[in-house]
Amino acid sequence: MKHILIVDDEAPIREILSQMLTQSGFRVTEAAAAHEALGKLDSDPPDLLISDLQLEDSDGLSMISKMRAKRPSLPVILLTGILFDEEVVRDSISKLVTAYLPKTAPLARVLEEVRRLTT
Repeated sequence: MKHILIVDDEAPIREILSQMLTQSGFRVTEAAAAHEALGKLDSDPPDLLISDLQLEDSDGLSMISKMRAKRPSLPVILLTGILFDEEVVRDSISKLVTAYLPKTAPLARVLEEVRRLTT
């Protein structure tokens, strides 16, 4: 069973994603803050990270950068309410994340990316 770590400071987002992914056969761990997620990386390593960009205690890219330093092959989905144009995604964000999805993406699209990255 593939393990997914969801990092978002908005509890409803974590809960919706967790429920959908659990029902789809994944094991899910949640973290509300970057420091909490970094601790879980060592204690219960995930197969995939789904993270928001703006977290209360850090920006998501800093946290992702730290996680990728420890686990360079960890696939990362950046799920954020901040919309970027394709050039920004291609030139800067894509260096740290495997996939970028807006929070408005349908859950079916999120699940499709999760399955693609955990296969």
